Amino acid sequence: MFAPFTLEGQVAVLEPMSPDHAGDLLEAASEDRSTYGFTHVPNTIDEMRLYIDTALKQRAKGNAIPFVVRHRATDRIVGTTRFMDLEVIPLHFVPGVTQSVIPSDATPPNALEIGSTWYAASAQRTAVNTECKFLLLTHAFEVWKVLRVVLKTDARNTRSRNAIQRIGAKFEGVRRRHSPASDGGVRDAAFFSIIREEWPQVREDLLRKLARQ
Repeated sequence: MFAPFTLEGQVAVLEPMSPDHAGDLLEAASEDRSTYGFTHVPNTIDEMRLYIDTALKQRAKGNAIPFVVRHRATDRIVGTTRFMDLEVIPLHFVPGVTQSVIPSDATPPNALEIGSTWYAASAQRTAVNTECKFLLLTHAFEVWKVLRVVLKTDARNTRSRNAIQRIGAKFEGVRRRHSPASDGGVRDAAFFSIIREEWPQVREDLLRKLARQ
């Protein structure tokens, strides 16, 4: 399990998620919900409490690090995101040996996903998402020295796919019938990734976007 930590930017601050954030997250989720068609965003206080409890259980297992997003200018919680599917990939192959390491402060992950991201309508298409991705990617590649960061979305979610590509992630393909869909059924998932060698260029591009925003 990782010790809680905060990532601070000029526009947004990523704070460790806690049960106390339920009301603020529900307020953020209660703005215009028309963009949540392919994203699971709780709609009641009980659903939000369960959402947070599930995320914190994943954190306790070492599988995820969930954050809430605070907008500096308004001091409002405007969404949430997380590191998830944390893993340590063995760097040396040993025949007949399977290495299983739970990431921790002592042994950080070298591969992970950034996901479970949603924002209040007022924070969408602003610098908030760009800076949050910049903060998360910087921590992943420059503090943990990861090999790969994955981002994925419902294959039908054109808006989300375009946003992921705008930050510089490369499209890997669609995994069919991958996971439960937020609108019922089973979804196909579009996978994207950024690898360590691509990070310097992605970093420059994100900084340019932030300067324009």
